[in-house]
Amino acid sequence: MGLGPMGRAMVAALLDRQYAVTVWNRTPSRAGDLVARGAVLAPSPAEAVAVNEAAVISLTDYATVYDVLEAAAPALQGRALLNLTSATPEEARAGARWAAGHGAVQLTGGVNSPPSGIGKPESATFYSGPREVFDRHRPLLEVLTGRADHRGEDPGHAALLYQIGVGMFWTSMLSYWQAIALARANGLTAADILPHADETANSLTQFFAFYTDRIDAGEHTGDVDRLAMGMASVEHVLRTNADAGVDTALPAAVVDLFRRGMEAGHATDSFSALVEVMGKPTDPGTDGRVGQAGPFLR
Repeated sequence: MGLGPMGRAMVAALLDRQYAVTVWNRTPSRAGDLVARGAVLAPSPAEAVAVNEAAVISLTDYATVYDVLEAAAPALQGRALLNLTSATPEEARAGARWAAGHGAVQLTGGVNSPPSGIGKPESATFYSGPREVFDRHRPLLEVLTGRADHRGEDPGHAALLYQIGVGMFWTSMLSYWQAIALARANGLTAADILPHADETANSLTQFFAFYTDRIDAGEHTGDVDRLAMGMASVEHVLRTNADAGVDTALPAAVVDLFRRGMEAGHATDSFSALVEVMGKPTDPGTDGRVGQAGPFLR
């Protein structure tokens, strides 16, 4: 259900593997080429859901899911809703409760691939919800992406992992757009800086690995780097962009975050201490500062 770019790619992958596929879309004309390949166009959501025990859902958001499925509610009894619609964890949990209230079960999915990766063995999707439903439909799920990764019974967990990845994607790509804007203001092209950008991006994995154990241990000692040094660096980045006349909203936001870390007393700590500044406070009586001995009071 849903024939946007992702839904269309999923239907095509299933047809390639000789699955019998019934489709529904608010704009039926979008199904024309898929019907020509063998898909069956259902005239309504209820008729689409009624055909098979499992329904793959790929819509814009959960509000749209409810809007579409409310009219099909009587047909949901006993169905497995393989819901690959983007959502927050709480929305996914509410969706699972909504499905259960209509006699269906939801398996939440977070697809870690663009439409061009659907049907490929290297692509992956996080799933969470009833393990029995995942196991029963795993062959179908592995057609959509070669790796189907079940991450527990909590229907919100797949959505959480998906949003973590998407959050990293959007902020990383924005940093590249910022780099291109700065390069162009100085007479360079995106192609000119691509090798340097690739090298920079590829280096991040070693930083992820280095800081992970330290962060999990609550250790932000300034033995390798210090936030104060990073503060000077991000201010240089901001001024370089400002001098070039390009938009400074993104580098200014970075400077603001570093400044907040400085104000919280982390100047001589590692810049990984910003995790505590950004995180959810564990106690209103602490400033989120963490050392080897754990949180300490103001």
